[in-house]
Amino acid sequence: MQPRPVRLHSDMTAALPLDRPQLVRRSRRLNYATLAYNSLEGILAIAAGVVAGSIALVGFGVDSLIEFTASVTALWRLRADVDPVRRERAEYRSLRIIGLSFLALAVYVGVDAVQTLAAGTAPDRSWVGVILAAASLMVMPVLARAKKSVALQLRSGALVAEAKQTMICTYLSALLVAGLALNALAGWWWADPVAALAMVPLIAWEGIEGIRGRSVCAEDCGPVSGAA
Repeated sequence: MQPRPVRLHSDMTAALPLDRPQLVRRSRRLNYATLAYNSLEGILAIAAGVVAGSIALVGFGVDSLIEFTASVTALWRLRADVDPVRRERAEYRSLRIIGLSFLALAVYVGVDAVQTLAAGTAPDRSWVGVILAAASLMVMPVLARAKKSVALQLRSGALVAEAKQTMICTYLSALLVAGLALNALAGWWWADPVAALAMVPLIAWEGIEGIRGRSVCAEDCGPVSGAA
C-alpha cells in the first residue's frame, strides 16, 4: 500500500527550519530525555500500584511504557529524516504504531478497572503514586511543548503526534492524582478505578485517530498519512 499524500496544517508550513540536521538532533535529545523519565516513571508507578493494589496507578505505569515505545518510534522516524523516501514511509508507519499502542492501553485499563469495580477491591493509600503523578504534571508539559515546537519546524505530523502523546501523559497524571488523593484522604476506594475508566475514552480516541492515519495533534495539524 502506497502512502497517501500529506495534508499539512498552515501552522506546520509557517515555520520552516533553518538548519534541519540541528532540529533533528534536538528532537533526538528530547526523546532520549523522555525515554529516561518514562523508564523511571513506569517502573515506580507499576511497583507502587502493585503494592497498593491500584489499577489506575498500574495503568499509569503501563502508559509510561507505551510512551517509551512511542519515543522509540520517534527516534526511528528521525533516523530516516535524511532520506525523503524513507521519511515518508516512517511517517506513515509510526502513526499507526502509536495508534495501536494507545488502543492496547485503553483495553488494558478498561478491563482491569471494570474488574476492580465489580470485585469491590479497595486499594491501599499510595502517597508515592500521588508524588509521582504530581511530578509528571510538571515534567511532561515541558517535554511535550519542546518536542511539539521542533516537530512543527520539521513539518512532521508523526512527531507532532508523539509530542501529543507526551501531553496526554499530563492529563492522565491529573486524573491519577485526583483518584489517588480521594482514596487516601476520603477513603473513596472506587475513585481509583473510576479515574482509570475516565482515561479510556481519551486514550481510545487517540488510538483510533492514529490507526486512521491522522496525527493525534488536535487542531495543530490535519490528517497525515505520509511524510511531512
